[in-house]
Amino acid sequence: MTLGQELAPHLPFLRRYARALTGSQAEGDGFVRATLETIVAAPADFPRDVDPRLGLYAAFNRQWDATRADEDGAGGLGRLSRITPRSRQALLLTAMEGFTPEDAGYLMGCNRASVEELAQEALAEIERQPSTDVLIIEDEPMIAMDLETLVRDLGHDVSGIAVTHDEAVASARARRPGLVLADIQLADDSCGLEAVQEILGDFAVPVIFITAFPERLLTGDRPEPAFLITKPFQHSTVKAAISQALFFGRAAIPA
Repeated sequence: MTLGQELAPHLPFLRRYARALTGSQAEGDGFVRATLETIVAAPADFPRDVDPRLGLYAAFNRQWDATRADEDGAGGLGRLSRITPRSRQALLLTAMEGFTPEDAGYLMGCNRASVEELAQEALAEIERQPSTDVLIIEDEPMIAMDLETLVRDLGHDVSGIAVTHDEAVASARARRPGLVLADIQLADDSCGLEAVQEILGDFAVPVIFITAFPERLLTGDRPEPAFLITKPFQHSTVKAAISQALFFGRAAIPA
């Protein structure tokens, strides 16, 4: 099996991580593209003593760290203010991408204890985030109830729970939420993507999509979500995604 064949199954999920880290489909996919170009240019430098997925994320993180260093050296305070802190990076790697603290430490160039400390810092920051109204677009009652409980436990309010395209758009226009959690397939067989696009046509709001088939939205072929949760989900994953989406405070799908 070639190196490309080994890495291919992991690329959609690297895109998910990159988009959550940057808050943007375009920027995240750009980092992934640059990472792959670096690997193609020097395949002998790719680490072969670790799992291919771990090696791929390590190559990406080197690209990310180099960009951080360039931004820091340029003194771009405006740009730096939008770069994900290491604490959030540790939380995304463990809570969203499912790496162990040891593997996350390998990726971030630190030890397990440091990763755990950084992740705890991120969780403490989540608790300090200002509350907002959250619109839940989900047609499965148990999942909707689970999300509602989680959102309220984080200190946010639920502005509405919609199960169809029309309900979602009407609720968003009536309450103008500060965050949207959206399923892809809705009760009236409409697409959650279309409902969100219509909402974003009215006003900008961060959006997190929830789907059992994330790879379908991680191709880079069209405007796609920056924040994506896979069903079935862990509460820690939702918490990390909500925090990161609110951190950037921008629409998840480009206009």
